[in-house]
This record gives sequence, C-alpha cells and structure tokens, in this order.
Amino acid sequence: MAYYIALPFLYLISILPFWLLYLLSDGLYIIFYYLIGYRKKVVLQNLRNSFPEKSENEITLLSKKFYRYFCDLILESLKTLTVSRDQVKKHVVFSEAAVAAFKKYNESKQSVILVMGHMGNWELAGAGFSQLISSPKLYIIYHPLSNKRFDQLVYHMRTRLGNGLYAMNESLRGMLRDRDKVTATAFIADQTPSPEGAYWTTFLHQDTPVFKGTEKLATKLNYPVLYVSVLRPKRGVYTVDLELLTDNPKGCQENEISEKHTRRLEKDILVQPEIWLWTHKRWKHKR
Repeated sequence: MAYYIALPFLYLISILPFWLLYLLSDGLYIIFYYLIGYRKKVVLQNLRNSFPEKSENEITLLSKKFYRYFCDLILESLKTLTVSRDQVKKHVVFSEAAVAAFKKYNESKQSVILVMGHMGNWELAGAGFSQLISSPKLYIIYHPLSNKRFDQLVYHMRTRLGNGLYAMNESLRGMLRDRDKVTATAFIADQTPSPEGAYWTTFLHQDTPVFKGTEKLATKLNYPVLYVSVLRPKRGVYTVDLELLTDNPKGCQENEISEKHTRRLEKDILVQPEIWLWTHKRWKHKR
C-alpha cells in the first residue's frame, strides 16, 4: 500500500527540472534541520568526535552545510528515476585521467574493483559512469531492500542507464560468473560491518571497523583496486577522479588495501566534510 501511494509522488519529483528540485530542497532543509531535526544528535556527535579541534559554532555551521547537501542528495537520487543521458553529462564530470584509465582497462580487457565512500552523490556518479563511451561495465554492490516493491524500484533506478547490480551476499558468485566480461565492480566501503570480522583502524580520530570483503575479493581475483573520489565543486555538479591503490592485490600485505582506501576516503572528507553521510551511525560498535 505504501509503495503504490508513494510511487506517483516519487516520479513527480523525479521529472522536476533541476532548478526546481533545488528550490524544493531548500524547503526540505528547513523541515529536516529546524522542524524535525532528523538524526541531528547523531550528526552533531559524529562531527564533534571527528573534528575535536573545531569550536561548537564551527560544528553547527558544518552541520547546516551538511543538511543542505543531504536534502540535495535525496532529491538528486530520486531524479535518477527519470534523468536523461544528456542531463547526467551536465551534472557528473569525469577527470581526463579517470576517462583515460577506464579506457586503458577496457582496451586491455582488465576488470577492476572500485572502492568509494558515501561521499558526494554516488547514485548520480553511477549514472554518469554508464555514459562513458569506452569503459568496463559498472556493477554496483548493493543491499536488497526487505520491501520487494521498493527493491524493484531501486533496482530499476540503478540499472536503467546500463549499469548492473550484485546483491551483497552474492557478489563473489556474480563476479566469478562474469569473469569473461570486462567489469568494474563498485564497493561502498564505509558501511558498518560486524566488529568481529572487521579490520580495526583509526578513522577521523576514532576506532573504526572496516569491512574486509572488498580486500578479500580483490585478493582472490587479483583485480586492480582503484579509489573513486566524488567531490562537489558547486551545487548540482560532481567531479569524479580515480586513484590506483594497487594493481597487484595478491602482493599486498593483509589489511593493506583496507587501510589504503580508508586513508584515501579520510583525505576527501577533510577536503569537503559537508558532503559525507554524517547521518550514518558509523561508530556504533566499539573495538
């Protein structure tokens, strides 16, 4: 029932032009930040712990910038339900180095693993990837939703422009099945894993468990691992860049890949902290 009630409104929002979408986002910011305070305690505590050198006024200002971005993120992600290929190209810009790297791997028939965080807009970035002319096919690791109707909607949203999906618990099976293809498999690595099997490190001044699945799959298949940086130079525009973490995972020491992509994400967050997902309960587990 909830699905059929929500569906017309979701599509109505998705067909709005971007300028009107951002006007709506400004109103949503007032509701989320001032009226309902959506996860405000979580956001403020995360920011205080991550930036102990900042004053309370600086933390408040940063939280307001985050909520403005967060409202944009929600509506931009809904936009991918109907966004056109030409619109994607205007809002997602790949660096020349990233385009050249993807072309090189595609021509050499070398599959790769991409690792990124909840930074910028990963949904729009994925849609943008599908528009690259010469690149491996993108497969995204995702958590299926418990509601089958909404899960089908999200599946459609993420694959309608040509990308593929692997369910989290079937990622290895899917990657092995597609070994004859040239693929780029994307992992969002700042999830909150079970603390028992995680790699523990210091991230933003806090003890943090890191999901080891990315490293394990990279080592098993020996695919090059590349970090994907998604930053926002201005509202509505995202830049995508790549950095090679290793081209020989089997030659890396245990936890080396996990440490590298964690440090690289931390570097991006320090550059533009307001566009990381601070509502996420990243530190709910203790070492």
